Amino acid sequence: MTEKMDDRMMERPAPGSKPCIRMLFVVTSPKLAQKAELMFEAGHVPLVYRSYGRGTASSEMMDTLGLSDVNKCVLICMLPKVFADELLKKLRKQLRLGLVNTGVAFTVPISGTNGRMLKLIEQMEKEENRDSDDSAKRSEMKMEESTYALIMAIVDRGYSETVMEAARPKGATGGTVINSRRVGTEEAMRFWGISVQPERELVLILADRSEKKSIMKAIGESCGMRSEAHGVVMSLPVDSVVGLD
Repeated sequence: MTEKMDDRMMERPAPGSKPCIRMLFVVTSPKLAQKAELMFEAGHVPLVYRSYGRGTASSEMMDTLGLSDVNKCVLICMLPKVFADELLKKLRKQLRLGLVNTGVAFTVPISGTNGRMLKLIEQMEKEENRDSDDSAKRSEMKMEESTYALIMAIVDRGYSETVMEAARPKGATGGTVINSRRVGTEEAMRFWGISVQPERELVLILADRSEKKSIMKAIGESCGMRSEAHGVVMSLPVDSVVGLD
């Protein structure tokens, strides 16, 4: 990651290459998010997205996990696995993730993206592999199952705390709430026979894999589609985590 992305785009990716892609999430304070963005800029990471949210954990638990600031910044970007792994190490070291008032970073495997983004990722991976014949092999290795899972609950505005009230007794220590808005026609909603508020809340919970099913079941029973929250709950596998050790 030493050359500018514009220069890399002049190279053609190796025929038949298919990078292992990771989505990197960084949940931290606005101040540390600015430092993370400078790291991304220095590494010429393309298309970094920033969202704002708020923490949901109890005061004691938030202090323990280094998430005591209520206001949160969520940074999201897509990278080849070899880059994401290296960036996680740098984030842990430079942001000191895991300490009080810092945050957490983790990666989620994704199966594909649009063509333009895939080309950018292929070029990044090719640049990394140029100096190491083993890096391509490492990136194609089967992902070891992580001890964590990312649970996402999408509910009507005002029900994020209801989600956490259901999740905490099952092992969830805290989460991050991101405000969002439903996109879609009212005709489609009527066709499927459902009524959902336009304003929605996305609750992200990083949980131990062994507790994932019980947490999701509790959220579904309390905030499912047939409840007043009109919620949808899903989970994604987490590849690597820093900040919860």
